[in-house]
Amino acid sequence: MDRGRMIAKGYGESKPVVDCVECTEAQHQQNRRTEFKLISQ
Repeated sequence: MDRGRMIAKGYGESKPVVDCVECTEAQHQQNRRTEFKLISQ
């Protein structure tokens, strides 16, 4: 695998899945995630 084809990006609090002011632990867990996008050439 060519490592140059993978890019990691962290969005932190800028793109939450659950938009909340005072999150429950379950909501906080949903926002703490890793996403992968597979792109073919």
